[in-house]
Amino acid sequence: MPTDCISYQTSGYFSKLIQDYLDQKSELKPLYSHFPTLENFEKQIEEKAANFDNKNRIALVETLRKQYQNIEISDSTKQNIELLAHENTFTITTGHQLNLFSGPLYFLYKIISTINLTKELKTKYPTHNFVPVYWMATEDHDFEEINYFNFKGKKFRWNKESNGPVGRLSTEGLAEFFEIYSLELGSSTNANTLKKLFEDAYLKHDNLADATRFLANGLFANYGLVIIDADDSNLKQAFIPYVKEELEKQTSFHTVQKTIEDLKEYTVQVNPREINLFYIEDNLRERIIFENDKYFVNNTKISFSKEEILQLLNSNPEKFSPNVIMRPLYQEIILPNLCYIGGGGEIAYWLELKSFFDAVKITFPMLLVRNSVLLATEKQAKKADNLNLSWKDLFTKQENLVNTITHKISAFPIDLSAQKETLKTQFKYLYELADQTDKSFSGAVKAQEVKQVKGLENLEKRLLKAQKRKLSNELQRVVDLQCELFPNNSLQERQSNFSEFYLEKGEQLVPLLMQKLKPLEMNFNIITI
Repeated sequence: MPTDCISYQTSGYFSKLIQDYLDQKSELKPLYSHFPTLENFEKQIEEKAANFDNKNRIALVETLRKQYQNIEISDSTKQNIELLAHENTFTITTGHQLNLFSGPLYFLYKIISTINLTKELKTKYPTHNFVPVYWMATEDHDFEEINYFNFKGKKFRWNKESNGPVGRLSTEGLAEFFEIYSLELGSSTNANTLKKLFEDAYLKHDNLADATRFLANGLFANYGLVIIDADDSNLKQAFIPYVKEELEKQTSFHTVQKTIEDLKEYTVQVNPREINLFYIEDNLRERIIFENDKYFVNNTKISFSKEEILQLLNSNPEKFSPNVIMRPLYQEIILPNLCYIGGGGEIAYWLELKSFFDAVKITFPMLLVRNSVLLATEKQAKKADNLNLSWKDLFTKQENLVNTITHKISAFPIDLSAQKETLKTQFKYLYELADQTDKSFSGAVKAQEVKQVKGLENLEKRLLKAQKRKLSNELQRVVDLQCELFPNNSLQERQSNFSEFYLEKGEQLVPLLMQKLKPLEMNFNIITI
């Protein structure tokens, strides 16, 4: 099973901000502490150890024990939970929404990157322990983003009303969805394994958080993955002082806004609110707004005086939910974390937050772009070889790819550069002649040159178009292959669900990915399965 790769920077799927971050451009260095290399983790360990409140480990371990009490877990996961009580134990964390049946493929790649990095760190720093953590985004409320997944080009959507935090959402009603999906899977051994995994996760658990924990544990328990639901009153006790500061001083808004002003040449991923907190209940998650010396819950009649909201914070911290700006801070307060692993979009918004972390005196984690993968079958890899296509070719935008291949396989050059050079020589003589007469003739020469060059360019375009028609069969095979590998002209990992490939590889899929992916190499991997 051969593996190939191309750099993130040349893949065409990463923003300028992320490309410059990966290239360690000097202008971005104020936005992070240490770039993720194996050697740099030594400094990160020292800084986190010196600045982490180890009292928070007690609540962390107690909460994890409670969250895992009704689920069968591996010895390695159980050991990792207990290790979190020790001061020489640190975490590597990734986060992900509670997408139905894991959602897009990159759910796997995030977690595998996290697990594999902990293995590398344990080898490099054997006196410390490193625990892979999957942070479930249980407090998110945008159900429309997570209520579906794609399987073999079809979208399977769970139609249900939801307004509150999705982790608390009841799984009632998924039986009908399961029946429809089951019919698509078929009856192979691997299909039956997938059916049982879905049924055990979603039909035997009451809410989406418990279902997602069961699913992720079923896929990764043997690798010691620890899954955390931070929608928890016990964990939020440590967050109270920072919520109070946010309510009173809006520190995140002022610091992040200043960073955004310094990032003018880049597309900014997220913009802060004046207060970056939500108020949550089972069927409600709405922004907290401060106006006229009172705190209001957006789109409701709920309001508080300053004294009332601070009293509520102390008695019921679980009613306060961080948004995308505050969530990273909450994570780094309750976890002895060294590194956050995420996609390009996630790392982009983390890069906005360093000044905020500095202001509240919390150690900023290292930021690592997760592994990205293109899975190709042996048949697809053979097609690429037969068509004389490189993986880099296939990552090219389709119109550019078709043009490149047309030029490559044409029996003659589709390029009138030689004719343009000849034309340039002819007009050079005319310009010399124009110098000996008046300016009006010189203008006429220039106009004629522009007209004739444009004529050659138009002929070149028509020649390319004609060759595309003549070579349409060969070009269609190229387009078909690219469409197979890049569904909807997008990255496979953002479109397809893991079940599509599990049908083929079964229990070998996750170990294969574990073996191939190297998180610190930061390349786009092409894996033939």
